[in-house]
Amino acid sequence: MITKLLIANRGEIACRIMRTAKAMGVATVAVYSDADAKALHVRSADEAVHIGPSPAAESYLVGAKIIAAAKQTGADAIHPGYGFLSENADFAQAVLDAGLIWVGPKPASIRAMGLKDAAKQLMRSAGVPVTPGYDGSDQSVERLTKEAEAIGYPVLIKAVAGGGGKGMRKVDAPADFAAALESCRREAKASFGNDEVLLEKWITSPRHIEVQVFGDSHGNVVHLFERDCSLQRRHQKVIEEAPAPGMDAATREAICAAAVRAAKAVDYEGAGTIEFIADASEGLRANRIFFMEMNTRLQVEHPVTEEITGVDLVEWQLRVASGEPLPKRQEELSINGHAIEARLYAEDPAKGFLPSTGRLECFTRRAASARVDTGVAEGDTVSPFYDPMIAKLVVHEADRSAAIDSLLETLADINVWPIRSNAGFLYRAANDGDFRSGSIETSFIERKGTDLIPPAIPSQEALAEALHVLQWNSNNWEDEPWNGGLHGFRPNADKRQSAHVMVDGQLTTAPLEYDVPSGRRTDEPLRQLALVNEFGQTYAVTLPRHDGTGQASAADGAIIAPMPGKVIAVDVSEGQTVTAGQRLMVLEAMKMEHALAAPFDGVVEGLSVSAGGQVQVEAVLCRVVPASKE
Repeated sequence: MITKLLIANRGEIACRIMRTAKAMGVATVAVYSDADAKALHVRSADEAVHIGPSPAAESYLVGAKIIAAAKQTGADAIHPGYGFLSENADFAQAVLDAGLIWVGPKPASIRAMGLKDAAKQLMRSAGVPVTPGYDGSDQSVERLTKEAEAIGYPVLIKAVAGGGGKGMRKVDAPADFAAALESCRREAKASFGNDEVLLEKWITSPRHIEVQVFGDSHGNVVHLFERDCSLQRRHQKVIEEAPAPGMDAATREAICAAAVRAAKAVDYEGAGTIEFIADASEGLRANRIFFMEMNTRLQVEHPVTEEITGVDLVEWQLRVASGEPLPKRQEELSINGHAIEARLYAEDPAKGFLPSTGRLECFTRRAASARVDTGVAEGDTVSPFYDPMIAKLVVHEADRSAAIDSLLETLADINVWPIRSNAGFLYRAANDGDFRSGSIETSFIERKGTDLIPPAIPSQEALAEALHVLQWNSNNWEDEPWNGGLHGFRPNADKRQSAHVMVDGQLTTAPLEYDVPSGRRTDEPLRQLALVNEFGQTYAVTLPRHDGTGQASAADGAIIAPMPGKVIAVDVSEGQTVTAGQRLMVLEAMKMEHALAAPFDGVVEGLSVSAGGQVQVEAVLCRVVPASKE
């Protein structure tokens, strides 16, 4: 049995693995970069080893450093988590060659499923249904164009080595194919070092269905039923659930049996996921569900499977890696209730889901019934170097309707501040009528569009509650406002009075709905901030300040950093004439690039940054002065 485990990862998955390891009496070792020196996973481990600078390419992606850390601490096994090196066959082999236990599948299995074209060919031979398309070796533009026409538009171009939504393009018409192919190949080459592609028939009403499989070194393979991961944004999963809505017993049996055949075809050991694309235009039917790819690791969304089966998948991973057989046979596994997971991210839906980084001053959650898998706590910093996940919110109830209600309650009880989060967005998605009825497909979020974005200002009722929370000093309950806050308030006046308040920096008016509490001390300090959660969205309400300070804005030509990050390109120079929409510079944070453009025709002034520099959120990077100004 494993006695000391090094987790080659960070954040919530590192903390999740440690929780099970400690319950099993296994000592834990964390690795960390400069940015993660004080991170929760470091504080939670028995030991921690520094492995390099903040960029993942210099720390978490350097296999030699991780193996050295395992040797240094006497760890006998390495768990890769998900992402980073989790599906790197060469790293898995290096771990084994170092005499350590690899908590994952054999390197050969990872390689077999690593390239989508080879994997599809293997699945065909194993009798697993695959999406109609082309995965041949002839990668010429002429052959690919011909195959696309034979498949019939729309078609999907996919990088054979792709993942995470990168290297994918939907093409609706023949005239668009060449440009989409070029773009897809360029992105695939940059992301994976391989520009080969395959073509698939575009499914018009697609649902993303995946099956959790598990194998051991004794030849046993079982499935732990399916998950539905159809709620996605730009091919990234947002809400996942198990079991899949609308899945009947016959279809479940067929798809799960196909998943087991797929795992056996590559002699699979450990936790893995077989992903399928379903044509749900006529409901979920076995003959309209096709193999898409296999993830040879533990999935982000594994908790929903754990909740409905009562199985700790990380415990199974550690036992199987130690040479033990699977703890349960197929007939001993069953579905109990319904589970839903929502991914809580540090991002701002109102600003195109830009990452939001910085110190997490407030992270409160009152709903005790939810499982919260997280890698941060109040006072921690959300770094611009890595994925901006704050937590996974997991609920488990007797049926799907109750699970949705439980998720909404959980989201309504969470406050995240001053970092922005997608909690309000998640609330609106989960509360949508189509989601509640199970009428979901992968285009759900795109189709709903701005209906899922929370309003910038909460309701009058919420603002009234915020004013109640803000403790007014009774010396100021007179005709004169305090700092411009109260307007005409007098004791015993009617309820139609109002006050100016600031909501996340925007000035608005709130009703005074509450009577003055009796017995208030005149020297009681004023609360400077009230956090109000309405339908999942956290609003910061304060009283206006009139201190004469100004605020830069795009309206006056100020180019403001929308997020903290690194300047990776500056396209203009001081005094240069620019036109409206012209790109001025590019920022990078959390694996995302954001181009900043000129708001109107003008001249660049006050350029204060250069390529390679770090900037803070709301920093004024330069100004564009209208061309008519002297």
